[in-house]
Amino acid sequence: MNLLRAFIAIELPDQLQNALEKQTARLRQSLGDDLIRWIPTQNIHLTLKFIGNIAASHMDFLKQLLTHTADSHPQFDLQIGGIGSFPSSKRPRVLWAGIHAPADLASLQKSLEAGTTRLGYEREEHPFSPHLTLGRVRQNIDQAGLQKIRTTLDTIQLGNIGSARVNSIHLYKSDLHPSGSVYTKLFSAPLNNKTN
Repeated sequence: MNLLRAFIAIELPDQLQNALEKQTARLRQSLGDDLIRWIPTQNIHLTLKFIGNIAASHMDFLKQLLTHTADSHPQFDLQIGGIGSFPSSKRPRVLWAGIHAPADLASLQKSLEAGTTRLGYEREEHPFSPHLTLGRVRQNIDQAGLQKIRTTLDTIQLGNIGSARVNSIHLYKSDLHPSGSVYTKLFSAPLNNKTN
């Protein structure tokens, strides 16, 4: 059976990608490539739901779900600012930029979660925490490396990076390659732009 690794996400517009690249340049320079596997800026997106492996035959169900969900949720503005790490600053594994969004984002994500669960996909265990993954800490880093990451995160603060209008959601497939993941947009659904 032909399986695709799929996820639903919000794409960052070019001007926000450029702002993110400019604002995180110092961070990337300070930490380098030995400690962090950086995500190429054009690959940075806001994941709403990671679905995992899907059969190609399920594609139509997911497209219908996206279309229906997007149509029943309004467009909204997203603001990017701040930096942090998961699971904590003491044990950084993932570096992220923060997202400030209205309740519309949480409502949209909740609807997608409920919809994909109804289609038989696994429910996400962790509460939704909107963020943009900037990079992943490389494995087998010594204590000095971890300390450098912690210190850098404490000293480099990212203020408001920029904001953008979110007007659609997208279904992507992810292909894993030795050089990193390659994302291909499979389907887009516009959010409702009617004003009450």
